[in-house]
Amino acid sequence: MKEKAHHPDRTSLLADIAEMYFLEGKNQNEISRMVGMTRSNVSRLLKEARQLGIVQIQINRPIQENAALAKALVERFHLKTAHIIQVDHSTDLLSKLGSVAADELYNHIQPGMVLGTAWGTGISATVEHLEVENRFPDIKVVQLLGALGSRIQEYDGHGIVRRLEEKLDAEGIYLNAPYLVDDAHTAGLLLETASIKEALNIGKEADIALLGVGSIDLMYCSYYLAGYVSEDEILNIQASGAVGDVCGRFFTIDGELISDDYQDRLIGLSIDDLVSIPMRIGVAGGTGKIIPILGALRGGLINVLVTDSTTALGVLDQADQR
Repeated sequence: MKEKAHHPDRTSLLADIAEMYFLEGKNQNEISRMVGMTRSNVSRLLKEARQLGIVQIQINRPIQENAALAKALVERFHLKTAHIIQVDHSTDLLSKLGSVAADELYNHIQPGMVLGTAWGTGISATVEHLEVENRFPDIKVVQLLGALGSRIQEYDGHGIVRRLEEKLDAEGIYLNAPYLVDDAHTAGLLLETASIKEALNIGKEADIALLGVGSIDLMYCSYYLAGYVSEDEILNIQASGAVGDVCGRFFTIDGELISDDYQDRLIGLSIDDLVSIPMRIGVAGGTGKIIPILGALRGGLINVLVTDSTTALGVLDQADQR
């Protein structure tokens, strides 16, 4: 085996020794002979490489799913399927939910499909984990809800469509309007413009919708925390009986759409068109999402659920109580 060349600096030495040990599978005795130093020095340098961040060790534990909880949710709420990941306090919940949802999404993508998407951190995590091995011709990705603001964020509707467009080599259809306007009259005028009508008409033809489940609680409400809706408006929506939203449409714990002028100011797919999409994948987890998920399930807004075991147990418990 050819020995390593002379090392111009200590960092290179550390990197070379780490490469031989961790990537090439050489033991410390072999490395010590190759670089002309004692085994104890090699061991010390490997430790130093880890401390300096030259070597970073990551353990990817397999995601475990709770089949019993999934079956209970499917039967209780007549879902197509459910994926319930087993979690503990050390779990990176959002990332794991995104990984499982990405696999579910990929398994159903076919050539010529239309994929509709809303926005949010759960959807963003799903897109982040989406790994495309095969290209699917003639895929369209359409935005189902208007944009949050003037800046394109990775979790905003525009950002989500753009990332999916790149990953799937798809045609992106953008909804070039804010998700919320000042009054119903303005919303009506925007909804009649050609580009917005085109996007929403394509959205009506979606085969799959990738959706989050939002909370109306001030501690968890994305609209409020991001500064797009005032506290007074959120409190007014709460007063109408809302517990959460899917694609901007707020609903009660029984899954009924609230009657509020807020709904008339939205630029997005109507609730009737949304529930007509054959596969509606909801990605959400955490105790703050228990009640919103229950309302979304009762209203049939989602028919595929990706969540965690603690949240799933909470949903089933609340369903028995309310």
